[in-house]
Amino acid sequence: MTETPATMDHLMEEICAAENLKQALKRVRSNKGSPGPDGMTVGQLPKYLRKHWPELREQLLLGTYDPKPVKRVSIPKEGGGERILGVPSVLDRFIQQATMQVLQGLWEPTFSDHSYGFRPGRSAHQAIAKAQSYQQEGFRVVVDLDLEKFFDRVNHDRLLATLAKRINDRRLLRLVRGFLTAGVLIGGLVSPTTEGTPQGGPLSPLLSNIVLDELDKELGKRGHRFVRYADDANIYVRSRRAGERVMASVKRFITGTLKLRVNEKKSAVAHPWDRKFLGFSFGAGKDAKRRISRQALNRFRGRIRDLTRRTRTTGWKRIIQDLQLYVRGWRGYFGFSQTPSTLKRLEEWMRRRLRSLIWKAWKHGRRRFAELTKRGVGKDLAATTAGSPHGPWRLADSPALHKAFPIKFFDQQGLPRLVAA
Repeated sequence: MTETPATMDHLMEEICAAENLKQALKRVRSNKGSPGPDGMTVGQLPKYLRKHWPELREQLLLGTYDPKPVKRVSIPKEGGGERILGVPSVLDRFIQQATMQVLQGLWEPTFSDHSYGFRPGRSAHQAIAKAQSYQQEGFRVVVDLDLEKFFDRVNHDRLLATLAKRINDRRLLRLVRGFLTAGVLIGGLVSPTTEGTPQGGPLSPLLSNIVLDELDKELGKRGHRFVRYADDANIYVRSRRAGERVMASVKRFITGTLKLRVNEKKSAVAHPWDRKFLGFSFGAGKDAKRRISRQALNRFRGRIRDLTRRTRTTGWKRIIQDLQLYVRGWRGYFGFSQTPSTLKRLEEWMRRRLRSLIWKAWKHGRRRFAELTKRGVGKDLAATTAGSPHGPWRLADSPALHKAFPIKFFDQQGLPRLVAA
């Protein structure tokens, strides 16, 4: 791809073009999100822009616009610990989105085919399928690389130097630097940011891909079979010895050239079936079947337990609604697995949780007997079950409760299936 200097000198005009801004506003509004440090909501943004856009546009075109500090927010990480996000103001999110759309048009055509994260038309499922294909070809050892606090450690000068190789518009380079160094608002005080790309803004994912594109190009030049999704990179080789050699040399490149760090605890040379990638693992057979990782299964069970706890004050209808929302989203991602038996067991376990919840709610033997017989359970079986000394979890798997609450009952309630009927 080639660009003329004249075009690259006027990128800020492209950012401020009406159609680009219209798309940016639509995306920011659809993403919703919480207010930044100034308290402005997404819903208030259009009115604000109608009043102030001429002034803001002039600042952008003159190269004098200064992004505001971001709001510090911490969210729990799936593997434990917390992830620190920097939430920009809604206005800065809008300007970042408009900037990202223009920069993405410049960089996207030149990104590596092995990169899948934060890119239009690409997905985690595609990355997982590619990793699986390498294993099916006989590359049965993975060099699993995890970059330590990647988003916090990106070198600003290196990143801006990379951008400047294609961009001659100094206003745009100044704007990007402004977003990188805007600082973080903590307890009413602004803490400066001298490195990193704060997670939470629309521009950060693209900048991370621009930084790691250098790694992609290096791995491609070396002829490696690899898959990268954000800061997770898997390289596939035929032997452990080859894997150890690749791990050592790639580490040197990451630390020496990219000035980043490899997370030693989370990186390893191993068989793919002993590792997880984007929530999945793989079978040890030649077909390397896609499996849901143990950690992902544990998170699913933990979330279902939370949603079906007896101590929840919400009623049955709300519990089903919450399950619908979570299970459908989870199924949309993990339904990509090739082990339907695992999904079937999770379905059965989830229904058992709900039967147990109902049984606990009935509380007393007399009511339990009446409710069971009302649902078609014979009087003898209903009496035996209602008077049983066993706990709710065991009885939830009893013939009486299966009869009273068959799979059809949960289908009618709207509980989503994990496996097609």
